[in-house]
Amino acid sequence: MQRSDPNAAGLTLPELLLAVLVLGLLAAVGLGGVGRSLARTRVEAAARQLAVGLEQARSHAQASGSPCALALGSSGWREAAAGELIGELPPCPLSEGTLRQGVRLSHNLPAALRISSNGLVLDGGTVVLGADGTTLQRCLVVSLPLGVVRQGESQATPGAPPRSSDCVVDPLL
Repeated sequence: MQRSDPNAAGLTLPELLLAVLVLGLLAAVGLGGVGRSLARTRVEAAARQLAVGLEQARSHAQASGSPCALALGSSGWREAAAGELIGELPPCPLSEGTLRQGVRLSHNLPAALRISSNGLVLDGGTVVLGADGTTLQRCLVVSLPLGVVRQGESQATPGAPPRSSDCVVDPLL
């Protein structure tokens, strides 16, 4: 039987524990950054999804030559219910899915957003999206009288009522 050389390189228990502690701290810092990045991505994707859904509804109304309405719920665009509609507007068909889990949505849009037969949005308001894990808040503003839609980053305090004046337009959009 051979004895190990006392001068041979090896790790003692305190050195091994220190190495594991350092690796754990590095992993925790890395995962925190990944969590923030995922939260930002969820908010960005939700904002794009709402904008695309609204544009699809506008395109449908224009292509069909008939007005329609849609509503915004906590999980994204949905067909407007009969009690939410003004007059006899049919609901706009939707092809967009629901928003991802963890995305907060607040808005001051009416119960049903009306879209004219030529694709103009007849109602206005502001939508603000956020998520736990990030300070980023995206906003979508529907301005009257022409229903112009703009996107940006909301500068409002989280939880504050949505206001179009808090929505700073992205320079690249």
